[in-house]
Amino acid sequence: LVSSTGDVVITNDGATILHEMSVQHPGGKLVVEVAETQDDEVGDGTTTATVLIGSLMEEAETLLAQEVHPTIIAHGYQLGMEKALSILDELALTIGIDDRENLKKIAGTAMTGKSIEGVKDKISDIIVDAVRQVATEIAPGTYAVDEDDIKIKKQVGDSMEDAELIRGVVIDKKRVFEQMPEKITGAKVALLSQPLEVTKTQVKSKIKITTSDQMKAFNEQERESLKKLAEQIVASGANVVLC
Repeated sequence: LVSSTGDVVITNDGATILHEMSVQHPGGKLVVEVAETQDDEVGDGTTTATVLIGSLMEEAETLLAQEVHPTIIAHGYQLGMEKALSILDELALTIGIDDRENLKKIAGTAMTGKSIEGVKDKISDIIVDAVRQVATEIAPGTYAVDEDDIKIKKQVGDSMEDAELIRGVVIDKKRVFEQMPEKITGAKVALLSQPLEVTKTQVKSKIKITTSDQMKAFNEQERESLKKLAEQIVASGANVVLC
C-alpha cells in the first residue's frame, strides 16, 4: 500500500490494510470499524471478520433487490448471530493458565502469516511466559492481563532469533564510560531525580575571573562539589546509578 503521504506499507494484516486505506463509503467505514474492533478486542482474526461482514453485506444487497425489508434482514442476521454464538459456546474449551501447550498454540495462531514462521515456536514461548508473569487472578480460574505491563522493545540490527524475555526493566541507555561493568548481579540501584552536576543558583550572576589561580580555584571548587555527591552515593552502598 502507498499512503496519502507517500509512505509504503507492506503487510498482510487485515486491520493494517484497512486502516491505511482511505475509505469514504459508509458501508466501507463499517467494515473498517469491525476490523478495528476485532483487533482491539481479540488481537487476531481481522481478515476473517472482514470477509464475513463482506459476505453478509453482499447477501443483504441481494435480499434488498428482492424487496425484503431491511428490518427483516437485520432480524435474520440477529438470529444467525445468536445461533453462531450458541454453537461456539458448545465448541469452546476452557484453557487454564498452566495449560502451556494450548496457550502456545493460541499465540502461534495469532502469528500465522506475520513472516516469522522460522521463530514462531520461540516467540510463542516468550509470549506465554510474559503473559503468565503478569496475569492476575480476578476470580477462581479466571485471569486478567494488563497490556501496559508488557512492553515490546525493538532493537535495530538484531534478528527475531535474538528475542528474549526480560523480567524487569529495560533502559535503553549506554554506559557513561567503557570501564563500567556490563553486568552486575545483586545490584543496589540508586535512582536520582536530578543529574550529577553542580547545582545552579536561582539568581542570575556573573563571576569575574582575572587570573589563572582564580580559574584553578573555581574548577577545584566544582570538582570538590561533585566529589561530595559521589561520596554520598558510595556511602549509600549503591553500585548502579540512574539519573
